[in-house]
Amino acid sequence: MTMSKKTSAHITSFVEADMTNIVNWRNNIKEEFKKKEGQNITFTPIIIEAIAYAVKDFPMFNVSVDGTNIHIHLNVNIGMAAALPDGNLIVPVIKECQHKNLIGITKSVNDLASRARAGNLNPDDIQQGTITMTNVGTFGNLMGTPIINQPQVAIMACGVVKKKPVVIEAEYGDVIAIRHMMFLSLSYDHRVVDGALGGQFVRKVADYLEKFDVNTII
Repeated sequence: MTMSKKTSAHITSFVEADMTNIVNWRNNIKEEFKKKEGQNITFTPIIIEAIAYAVKDFPMFNVSVDGTNIHIHLNVNIGMAAALPDGNLIVPVIKECQHKNLIGITKSVNDLASRARAGNLNPDDIQQGTITMTNVGTFGNLMGTPIINQPQVAIMACGVVKKKPVVIEAEYGDVIAIRHMMFLSLSYDHRVVDGALGGQFVRKVADYLEKFDVNTII
């Protein structure tokens, strides 16, 4: 981590995403999904799917730096920071997210997370990541400023999903409503990504989350 801070010029951008539709959708399908698939569905795979969509729009986030060379990767391999029982972190990688649907991402997330906790990851499971996400909301944190996982150029932290009063635009004017909100914070390498692009990317992830199709069937 010290090497990463010395190597990359870290900068962090923040947005707040309205997760209400996703929360309601998950509450409606989680029991049926568990009966059908034998496992839980959390917010993590939904966020990973949104990151994968945003990477397609902004491919300069799916790169690695080797000295003065920038390598643009075809596959979107998203690392997922996972807490181990001893308090340490490990980053298993969901490979080729651009080819997986939400069920595929969910199964990969659950498999890697369970094997990480059991200490059964293979060396290949933690290699070839191109961008990383960490869920600091698991610990009740609102937001974080994560350190880039070298040689990648970006890592996104997802805060706790929390109900709060929010001003929203309605047909007949502004109203205050109780919404499920979440902070997204994106740390990125300012040598490769400027502030405008970083701000657009984290906003695009939030847009995909807020536009989640509540009619999605899994």
